[in-house]
Amino acid sequence: MSRILILANHSGGLYDFRGELPRRLIAAGHEVAASVPDETKTKELAADGVRIIHTDLDRRGVNPAKDLRLLRAYRALLKKERPDLVLTYTIKPNIYGGFVCSRLGIPYIATVTGLGSTFERGGALLRLIVFMYRAGLRKAACVVFQNAENKAVFARYGIRGRKSLLVSGSGVDLQVHRQAPYPGHEGAQTVFLYVGRIMKEKGIDEYLEAARRLHDEYGERAAVKTIGFCDEDYSGILQRAQEEGYLEALPFDRNITPHLVQADAVVLPSYHEGMSNTLMEAAATGRPVLASDISGCREIVDDGQSGYLFKARDAQSLYEAMHRFMETPPEKRRAMGIAGRQKMEREFDRSKVMDAYMQEIREALRQKV
Repeated sequence: MSRILILANHSGGLYDFRGELPRRLIAAGHEVAASVPDETKTKELAADGVRIIHTDLDRRGVNPAKDLRLLRAYRALLKKERPDLVLTYTIKPNIYGGFVCSRLGIPYIATVTGLGSTFERGGALLRLIVFMYRAGLRKAACVVFQNAENKAVFARYGIRGRKSLLVSGSGVDLQVHRQAPYPGHEGAQTVFLYVGRIMKEKGIDEYLEAARRLHDEYGERAAVKTIGFCDEDYSGILQRAQEEGYLEALPFDRNITPHLVQADAVVLPSYHEGMSNTLMEAAATGRPVLASDISGCREIVDDGQSGYLFKARDAQSLYEAMHRFMETPPEKRRAMGIAGRQKMEREFDRSKVMDAYMQEIREALRQKV
């Protein structure tokens, strides 16, 4: 039927959070290719029938020379592939892939998975990013947003495509992330778990400070853990925290489910999110979640019912939420986990998100014909 090309900045994110979409497209008879810069989950994508194309892409920072090479690479790729439709995810594929699609007259659907820090900082860089977004998205058949605040920010800056769609993030696969029995740790120990990249904008500094204070108060009764790879230079800091006994830094593991099952609560002190996959997976597993009170997190948490919210960039507020959870009785914790699972079933079922994408894809392909 149609040739569909996906532009993404990481094969792991594409497979783990959006893998159902190419599977559906292939099952419907479409030919699907994916342009990614890494090999993390390319074997899994290929096993599903996705043709893999390697394209170098620097996920972080703005480097004019590298970004120009990416723009040229996308132009060469699109002229060679001649897809009927392009799907783009994350900032650089959205901007540069979208710009090339618009110049070549190729229909495309862009997904905004988050704003990053530029929209918070303002200044000349923000003006540049806004200009680039406008150029990249103005001819998009649809711009998909994962939370209402991101959509409002884009509207405020005049960044828009031909239409927009709001979905519940990437949704969560409720068959993969099943509700698990709530843990009962020996000695009434409470395990807090952070899952994600180890970097400042994920709130790691505040998490470490809260962990230290919690250890001072509760000792071994509070076990605070991280799992993820260091996206910034935190290796030495994590090592010192482990030596001082108030943190356990677990090595990166692609299979996160066993770690979620062993946690009493999952904590995400992020500064900004599109829609947190970590929190959705934790809630689907039946674990209470403690999260920053920001868009992309607060939608997932019913404060006081399925978890606790706290102020972003505020170690004291994070500590108070973790302290509050320490004082929450076991039966209340279990009830919070059940409430989180029920919320995922009602509002964040990935199959419903994929239904919405498939509808937009069918519409974009019909318009092309």
